[in-house]
Amino acid sequence: MADNDRSSFLSRRTFLTSAAALGGAAVSGAAFGQVAMDDVINAPRRGNWDDQFDAKASRTAAAITTRNPIFGPGASANIQQAIYDYESIVANGGWPKVETSVKLKIGMSDPAIAQLRKRLMISGDLAQSAGISNEYDSLVEEGVKRFQARHGLPLDGVIGKYTLDAVNVPADTRLMQLRTNLERVNAITTDLGQRYVMVNIPAAYIEAVEDNRVAQRHTAIVGRISRPTPILDSKIYNVTLNPYWTAPRSIVEKDIMPLMRKNPKYLADNKIRLFDNKGQEVDPSTIDWNGEAPKLMFRQDPGPINAMASTKINFHNEHATYMHDTPSQGLFNKLSRFESSGCVRCQNVRDLTTWILRDTAGWDRARIEATIKTGVNTPIQVANEIPIYFKYVTAWSAKDRIVQFRDDIYQMDGAQELALQTGLNQEPAVANN
Repeated sequence: MADNDRSSFLSRRTFLTSAAALGGAAVSGAAFGQVAMDDVINAPRRGNWDDQFDAKASRTAAAITTRNPIFGPGASANIQQAIYDYESIVANGGWPKVETSVKLKIGMSDPAIAQLRKRLMISGDLAQSAGISNEYDSLVEEGVKRFQARHGLPLDGVIGKYTLDAVNVPADTRLMQLRTNLERVNAITTDLGQRYVMVNIPAAYIEAVEDNRVAQRHTAIVGRISRPTPILDSKIYNVTLNPYWTAPRSIVEKDIMPLMRKNPKYLADNKIRLFDNKGQEVDPSTIDWNGEAPKLMFRQDPGPINAMASTKINFHNEHATYMHDTPSQGLFNKLSRFESSGCVRCQNVRDLTTWILRDTAGWDRARIEATIKTGVNTPIQVANEIPIYFKYVTAWSAKDRIVQFRDDIYQMDGAQELALQTGLNQEPAVANN
């Protein structure tokens, strides 16, 4: 912890599991403590439609981007600073609730926008010089985009349902969330390594970190609530190009069996073949699909419809979990990316593969691409195994005091209002592990 004298502020709940992703609000505890809301309310009024965009006054969403990893050397101290700042916000009454039954967007005039302005000012997303008015001008739009960037929401600058839900999470609940995640970060005592991969599950995103700087970031698809992605520490030992996909027993029982009852051609259509424990192929027509799932291997051939598409990244773990490519690239554009059966799908996985295999002789980007084109199953042992961490961190801060929050998708933070997107999760297609 950054300051032992402040330890009494920490919520010492039993930590459900060890933890760790990207995002935040530049807030100053001292500033919020000194500026009364009367000063904010009486600030110069703004809101005429001919307002000139003030990039300095409105901190832009682009400012959220940082190369600081979530688990950098100052991770604990950065969250502790955010806790101090949010303690000041809470001590000064928190922020107002924005009450509206309609979407708020640029060009509108509505009393709820005055509430929104106050809310964004207090969290540091809107400069106080923007003033309080009922007008949704360009400054408010940019402040909303900045807020959305800190909360992992689409940057449309509109107060719709999910942005409104996030805006209306009380300040004391966010403070609790920060304290919970400080405990999670402090529980990480492992030497992460000079190069490592980190998957932050609630953020549904991946960092490739080198020398305490983020070398690559990737959007991810992680496990849905009913089949969560496990928290783990491991090492990447193998990359397989044009992989076979072997269906886990859970998918065979929950998905494939019912699908075969409905469509006896399902396995053939999806190029999934059955093998016994001697490696002999079994004819699907000999199986009673209305009975129990057969104790056979269900293996999908490499190819464009393979559940892992071009690439599988293997690491040691007891959960049969791995990272992989996907033929369903459109899923990366979704707001709620909790769609898998526990494994992690990685957008632009070939960039990550190139980074992982950098020290493996002969495997540059050109050879990787050429091998994928052949369609031949090609396992590659990683020359120097790379540490990989699957963590669960819903709130964090960088050294620039930009605080980021994510939905508590697995409901581990202890407050129902933090699990904002859980209603978006639906059962995915069977071949998407």
